Amino acid sequence: MDNLDDIVEKIRASFEARNKARDQALAVCRLLTRHCAHAIRAVHRQEIDAADTHLLEAAKLAAQLYDSLSMYPELYYAGYTQDALKEYSEATITRALILNLPLPSPKEIGVEDATWLNGLAEVTGELRRRCMDILRQGYSSEAERLLACMDDIYSVLVTIDYPDAVTNGLRRHTDLVRGIVERTRGDLTISQREHHLQQALAELSIRLDREGSAHADH
Repeated sequence: MDNLDDIVEKIRASFEARNKARDQALAVCRLLTRHCAHAIRAVHRQEIDAADTHLLEAAKLAAQLYDSLSMYPELYYAGYTQDALKEYSEATITRALILNLPLPSPKEIGVEDATWLNGLAEVTGELRRRCMDILRQGYSSEAERLLACMDDIYSVLVTIDYPDAVTNGLRRHTDLVRGIVERTRGDLTISQREHHLQQALAELSIRLDREGSAHADH
């Protein structure tokens, strides 16, 4: 038992270092999540320069998490860390899809595959938000394009049939995606019908005006 104190002291030092790394990671995760939220909001407002600035800062923080937790993989793969990186994935994918640009891959942005897929699933909520903003101004083919993106996302996600332990609960997110896509499709269908009705009424009004003018000339 003579070495008990030495052993416990080393364990305590190890725990102290791990706890410090955890506290620092939590702070970075909060800041990362904040930058991602600001980036998404800027994209919706078409403030692309501001969005890119926030995403650049988010990329630095994501890299910082990876580097600082390299000795503590249990912290890097912890829920709060991967949730923050999921928000980063969501922000970068949202920017790409709304601007009609190629998707960034998990490797390109430095996140795990499952984290990227869960971020992709949450993007559908942002695409629905964008569709609703567009439809408030009237029917647009851009909303159709975004709905097609949402359809593609769902079609891919339902093929990822692996245990939740592998996908970090992707199946639950996929179920939510289905509901979001169907609600958006319904809203878009109603808007399209209203658009066609307005066009038909406008054409009828023009025709009646022409017929009225013709009768007046006679």
